[in-house]
Amino acid sequence: MWNPISRGISAVNSSMKKFLLLLFVLPLLLPVVAQPGRAARLSQAALELTRQQVVYDPAYYRIAYPNGDVPAGRGVCTDVVIRAYRRLGVDLQVEVYRDRLAAFHLYPRYAGQTQPDRNIDHRRVPNLMVFFSRNGTVLPNSTRASDYRPGDIVCWNLGGAVTHIGLVVDKKSAEGERPLIVHNIGAGQVLEDCLFRYRVIGHYRYQ
Repeated sequence: MWNPISRGISAVNSSMKKFLLLLFVLPLLLPVVAQPGRAARLSQAALELTRQQVVYDPAYYRIAYPNGDVPAGRGVCTDVVIRAYRRLGVDLQVEVYRDRLAAFHLYPRYAGQTQPDRNIDHRRVPNLMVFFSRNGTVLPNSTRASDYRPGDIVCWNLGGAVTHIGLVVDKKSAEGERPLIVHNIGAGQVLEDCLFRYRVIGHYRYQ
């Protein structure tokens, strides 16, 4: 026998179940929607670094471990990458040191170095190239601007044995053809249109 009261209660229960399910699922979805992707956050972190006044200083410093950094207002090209990743909670000082402990023979050696040095190893471009090639994604050293995305790491040869590193960000050159780079080549942590100014020798994505 049809019972309108039972049907009404059933309908209410069904609606309540859907409502409760929505309350449970919605909080799980919101953080995913609200947070930008890791590459976008790395790009933003690099851009924020350009607001800081930094003097180019390649001197050797004894620094804390973990989360060690050279004095504020000092740095080189590698420190741009290190500081940007640190804003995302990634400590390249620790990551490079651990990887070099595990595979010391795969890394370049400096001045008779016989063991990893957590003060300086992560601040050397050739070491970062080995680290990113072992732990990240190695991408082609392309001459096409469209192959470089925000958050990508690019390494260059400036001539001879001089190497350089920078981060691709989500800003474009004046004509909109090339992504801009945040780097420090002597004038501090700056934003420049220099992707193809030098010969690209490394192109990576990490985390």
